[in-house]
Amino acid sequence: MPRLARAIATVGELGSSPRAPGTIGSAVGWLIGVLWLAPAGAAVRFGVVIGTTLVGVMASTRAERELKRHDPSCVIIDEVIGMAAVFALMPAIARSVWQAGIAFGLFRLFDIFKPPPLKWLSRFPAGWGIVLDDLGATAYTCLILGVAKWLSG
Repeated sequence: MPRLARAIATVGELGSSPRAPGTIGSAVGWLIGVLWLAPAGAAVRFGVVIGTTLVGVMASTRAERELKRHDPSCVIIDEVIGMAAVFALMPAIARSVWQAGIAFGLFRLFDIFKPPPLKWLSRFPAGWGIVLDDLGATAYTCLILGVAKWLSG
């Protein structure tokens, strides 16, 4: 696969890690979200999420086609996008290490176990299925964090 598509899909080859590549991708997304996205303005946050989603879908599609496997484990741009999107949608949680850590744990749980309809989202064709299930994990994470924040006052 072309070098640029591979570099994007595998986040500079971090996805080639033999251990927990999805967790590594989520950690990269966490850092991007906490350090860069959360402090940015709303327009920047949403522009970055939309732009990286489209680029991530294209790179993931190319990777899936070249590797002849659905959602290959070396493709981790989806975890980066999904985790960073949590902070784009809920930037205030980045101010608390505790809340940001909970966001990471929730996102990983939803990404790994894929409760309904996340498994269905992963069936979308090519890169869309790769990225959409992680954006679904973003939605679940934000929902749980939002309800917890509402309940705690």
